Amino acid sequence: MTAFVLVPGAHTGGWIWEDVAARLREAGAEAHPVTLTGMGGGHDEHDEADTSAPAGTDLETHVQDLVRLIDEIDAPEVVLVGHCYGVHPVLGAAGRRAERVARIVYVDTTVPQDGAPALELIPDQALRDGLRKRAGETGADGLLSPPAAAEWQRWGSPAGIPQDALDRLTGLAAPQPLATLTRPLRVPGGAVSELPTTGVLCTANGAGIALVESLLELGDPRLKELAHPRTGFFEIGTGHWPMLSAPGELAAILLRAAAGEGHRLSAPASETPPHLRPFLLDVPEQRRERVGRVDLHLPDADGPRPAVVFVHGGPVPAGLRPTPRDWSLYTGYAQYAASLGAVGVMLDHRLHDITDYERAAEDVAAAVELVRADPRVDGERVALWFFSAGGLMSADWLAAPPPWLRCVAATYPLLAPLPSSGLAGSRFRPAAAVRAAGPLPVVLTRVGRDFAELAATVGEFLTAAGECKAAVEVIDVPDARHGFETIDHSEQARDAVERAMRSVLEHLAVPEHLRDS
Repeated sequence: MTAFVLVPGAHTGGWIWEDVAARLREAGAEAHPVTLTGMGGGHDEHDEADTSAPAGTDLETHVQDLVRLIDEIDAPEVVLVGHCYGVHPVLGAAGRRAERVARIVYVDTTVPQDGAPALELIPDQALRDGLRKRAGETGADGLLSPPAAAEWQRWGSPAGIPQDALDRLTGLAAPQPLATLTRPLRVPGGAVSELPTTGVLCTANGAGIALVESLLELGDPRLKELAHPRTGFFEIGTGHWPMLSAPGELAAILLRAAAGEGHRLSAPASETPPHLRPFLLDVPEQRRERVGRVDLHLPDADGPRPAVVFVHGGPVPAGLRPTPRDWSLYTGYAQYAASLGAVGVMLDHRLHDITDYERAAEDVAAAVELVRADPRVDGERVALWFFSAGGLMSADWLAAPPPWLRCVAATYPLLAPLPSSGLAGSRFRPAAAVRAAGPLPVVLTRVGRDFAELAATVGEFLTAAGECKAAVEVIDVPDARHGFETIDHSEQARDAVERAMRSVLEHLAVPEHLRDS
C-alpha cells in the first residue's frame, strides 16, 4: 500500500487536498493531507480557522511537522508530495528521513536550491521584493496576510478552479508565518539527491514538457539533472492549484508517479544543438563588425542604409557559449538582411533569468541608439525583429512607437507573460500594448507546431490586434516548429523566412532592386 503525504502550499492547509485524498483512498492508497503548524484548522466555511501560529514558527518548524508524521506512518515507504511552498518542508524532511521516502513529487513548482528561501518561488516580483524588505526591517517576525480573492494570481494562475472552490480557498486561507518564507532551505546532499522524483507541470500556469525539453536542448546546465532516468514528468492543462481544478486527474497522476511512470526527458541526441545547425537559406557572406555586445552585418551599398535589429529569446544562461549573436539562427537572419541592402544588427542582451526583462529591455534600447547613431545607418528607418520569449520586449515599442520605427516583426513569439513568470502586472504585455500601436506595421510569423503555451499568447495578441484594427500581417508556417530555421529546411519554411524579410524591408523602403538581388 502506497502512503502519500500531501503537503500544501502557502496560506493553505490539509483541507485543500481533501478531494485528491479521497480519490487516493478509493484506489487503495493511504493519504495523509498535512496542515502545517500555524496554517489553520478549518475544514469548511463554518469552521473557524486557527491562524495563531506559535511564536518562532519557521521553515524548520514545518520540517519537523513532516518528520514526526513520517515517523508515525506504518508503511515502510512514503511518497512526499509538495505543492508550491510545500516542497521546501518536503525536501527538508526528506533530508532527515531519506530511507523512508520512495519518491518526491513536485506539484507545479521548481526544484529549490540548497540555501534558497521559499520566497524565491513566488512568481510576483513585487511581492518577493516587499517580503525581502519587510524581513530586513523586522527580522522576518510576523505574518503575511492571505490573499484576497483577486490576488491569488500573484502566486499562480487560478485557471480551472470552480468559483465555489475559489471562494473556499479565499475563505479558509491562513496567514503565512514570514519566517517560513525567509529561512534558507538546508538539504543535506547524498541520499536526497538520489531519490526518485516526479514533476507535475500545470501548463495553464507555465511551461509544459515540450518547452522544458527545448530548454534542455539549449544546453542550460541548470536543467541537466532533469534528464536523469529517476525523474519523470506529467502535465495537466490547468492552473496552479490542480488539487482544486482537476483533483481526479491529479490523483491519477500521483498513483502513476508512485508506480514509477512518467515522461522521461531526453538528453540532447546531437552534439550540435538546434540553434547552431545551418541556417535554412544559403546567404552570401557579409562583413561583420563588433561593438561591445552589438554586431553590425553590413551590406555592400553606399550611403546610410536602414537597419533591422534582431532580438533573441531566452532566458539564455549567462555562461552559455557561444552567445546568441554567434548562433547560426541569428547570424543567418542578420546576414540575410545585409545581403538585401539593410544593416543587420544582432546583440547579446542580458535576459539570463525570467527576472531580467528590465535590464534586457535596457540593452535593446541602448543597442538601438548605438545603431541609429552610426553614420552607415539611416537612423530614421529602423525595424525591430523579436524572437520567442524576446517577444515580450516588443511591448515598449508597440505602446509608444517612435517615428523612426518603421516596422516590428516577431517570429514564434511570446506575446503575453506566462502566469508563472510574475510579469502579469509589468509593462511587458504586447497583447495589451498593441492597442496603442496605431498604424505601425507588425509582421508576425506563426508556426503551426509551436509550444501550446506560446501559441495561446499569439492568439491573445491577434484578438486584441483585430479589435483595434492594428496593421498586423500574419505569415503562417503550418508544419513548422519553434526554431524551424535551423531544424526544417523545407520549401514552406524557406518561403516563410523570405516573405517575412521582404515584408520588413518593404516597410523600411529598401529599393526593390536590392530586395530582389
